[in-house]
Amino acid sequence: MGNAIAVIISHCRAPVGACKIQTLRSPTQRIEQGDAVIRHIVMWKLKEHAEGASRAENALKLKEKLESCRDIVPGILKLEVGIAAPGLESSYDIVLVSDFADKTALDAYQVHPTHEAIKGFVGAVREARQAVDYEI
Repeated sequence: MGNAIAVIISHCRAPVGACKIQTLRSPTQRIEQGDAVIRHIVMWKLKEHAEGASRAENALKLKEKLESCRDIVPGILKLEVGIAAPGLESSYDIVLVSDFADKTALDAYQVHPTHEAIKGFVGAVREARQAVDYEI
């Protein structure tokens, strides 16, 4: 759809002329204008041993650190951290799934000192990282 704008008329039982006209913007326009909810997902594969701890211990530490970010900036709608279940096939050890009211909230989260402080620990214990941000 690119940057096209779609106009729809919602179904209503009101007299002609009283029906709502709604303008829908493309996802790109909504994100650029700061009014799209953004889902931010990050997955980490951890080293077998790092920082004097095992992979399992570091996964628990990282989970605790990430959960401390839950309310650090306005606009965090959801922040969930999961550790891969033992015995199940998985290629990553820990995942962060978070929703932000808009791009401004995500940007504020990215540079917040609490979030910045976690990056040093993550850098020392991670083997790999994957991330994706998208509009919901």
